[in-house]
Amino acid sequence: MEITIYLAGQIHDDWRNDIKNKAKSKSLPLHFVGPQENHERSDHIGVDILGDQPNKLFIDDAASSINNFRTQLLLEKSDAVIALFGENYKQWNTAMDAGLAIQANKPLILVRPESLIHPLKELSNQANITVETIDQALDILAYVYE
Repeated sequence: MEITIYLAGQIHDDWRNDIKNKAKSKSLPLHFVGPQENHERSDHIGVDILGDQPNKLFIDDAASSINNFRTQLLLEKSDAVIALFGENYKQWNTAMDAGLAIQANKPLILVRPESLIHPLKELSNQANITVETIDQALDILAYVYE
């Protein structure tokens, strides 16, 4: 049985490839989806599809509508969500995706460092489980197959 996991979190480093490689090394039958990882493509998708926009507000609004559509579709088709919060980047999209997962009643693993315990306490309380590393998240998924 293959499980589809939506990987919510920032797109500025290689954490998704790390989790995919670790899952593969454990022979876990997981399929991963997530947000558009090409930041420039994500920011310009509204203009690319809908054409020129009058100003930055409309450029962002058009891109957000299309990105939100993509996120909602992929997240709702997923079996579970891993939402990674790190130290280095603002995490608005991660928080939004985790909220969508909770609203959709998707099993949610929240990954956050110890330093973010307090700012994420309410979100952590709503997640199915909160861990500090992606290795712990993968161990939880491996346990599903035992």
